[in-house]
Amino acid sequence: MLFHVRMDVRIPHDLDPQARIDLVSREKAYSQELQRAGKWPQIWRIAGEYSNFSVFDVESNDELHELISALPLFPYMDIHVTPLARHPSDVK
Repeated sequence: MLFHVRMDVRIPHDLDPQARIDLVSREKAYSQELQRAGKWPQIWRIAGEYSNFSVFDVESNDELHELISALPLFPYMDIHVTPLARHPSDVK
């Protein structure tokens, strides 16, 4: 199942700088692990924002929820999920 996911990150400005560095580092490591596993095949930065558009390829809604809610930055994100289906005009 494919999902389009928009993630808007809102880290509090008063978060301890070292805690922020640790949080972002853990986020990067986890997201790259999911990318290498094929669960997160695409991630695109939204220019000018601390946000991304991503495509997840997972077995179920529950798996998507599990992966997203395990993101270290999850408590600081606004997330919007859109299920995707193949378009009949797609040549692939």
